[in-house]
Amino acid sequence: MFGVVTLVFFLFTVLPSDPARMIMGQRSDLDTEEAIRKEMGLNLPIGIQYLAYLNDVSPISWHKTEDVDSFFYLNDNNYHYVKFLPLKNSAVVFKVPYLRRSYQSKRPVSEIISEAFPKTLLLAVVSIVFALILGIIAGIFCAIYKDTWFDKTALAVSVLGMSVPSFFAAILFAWIFAFLLSDITGLNMFGSLYTVDDYGSGQYVNLKNLILPALTLGIRPLAVVIELTKNSLLDVLSQDYIRTAKAKGLAQKQVVVTHALKNALNPVITAISGWLASLLAGAVFVEYIFDWKGMGVVILDGLDKYDFPVVMGSLLYVSIILVVINVLCDIIYGWLDPRISLKGPS
Repeated sequence: MFGVVTLVFFLFTVLPSDPARMIMGQRSDLDTEEAIRKEMGLNLPIGIQYLAYLNDVSPISWHKTEDVDSFFYLNDNNYHYVKFLPLKNSAVVFKVPYLRRSYQSKRPVSEIISEAFPKTLLLAVVSIVFALILGIIAGIFCAIYKDTWFDKTALAVSVLGMSVPSFFAAILFAWIFAFLLSDITGLNMFGSLYTVDDYGSGQYVNLKNLILPALTLGIRPLAVVIELTKNSLLDVLSQDYIRTAKAKGLAQKQVVVTHALKNALNPVITAISGWLASLLAGAVFVEYIFDWKGMGVVILDGLDKYDFPVVMGSLLYVSIILVVINVLCDIIYGWLDPRISLKGPS
């Protein structure tokens, strides 16, 4: 996370043009630009800006309590904090990481993300669940009926699913199911989780708008899960303990489900963990095409308006999710395969 924070800061602070001038546009004047630069701390040396950013995003940070002109001044309007180490004219505090404020709307970035992220998380989870359930079932049948028409058809679908870019699949799905077949499917080409009612008096949850973007995002992980499940299961089925189970007279269904499948899921869990994080970060174009107002729309809108705090905060948020997912996957490995130890060598 330290590496991600460092990379994100220098990528969006050093490389772009002056954010103050971007905010003012063509109507800028020197006095206003300098005032904005001072307010955002852009008049400070880059090293001080970097330390201030680390101080903001860290849950444990140091602040001055009296010097209001200091960039490290403890401001109650920025975030809620708890002092646990008072010092002379300063304090070490514990707080929720502060992602700063939007250049455009002046709203806290954490507030913007908290509104958009649940929609992206819902979309990513539904896509992964769809890919996981259908992919594991199809992979099992491909392993059992290897080299049959079912196996070859699944392989063709997998190759097609991996080859089609998500943005093209989104356009294709929207055109086929929401335009050509709209009378049959009843699906909309555009729409987010919440839809304004016909009278404009409120919003209601419209899960129907989730179907097309979820299917579009789920195609590529579905292809991966099918092939990984098939190959891993074939490898496990060739092990000695599986042959022993068959020799004892156990039914094929019992051998596959009880003895083989659990040990064959480790590669699938690895792939799913990576794909879930990828979907959280890579749903940008799919969300934009279907107008699913999640993190993708927030990131693209932030890039379009040079609203770098929003983009930086979104990237950090997704990175944290990736770290958490990887840790959870390590824990799941130990549950799936007793041979894997989380304690390390003794």
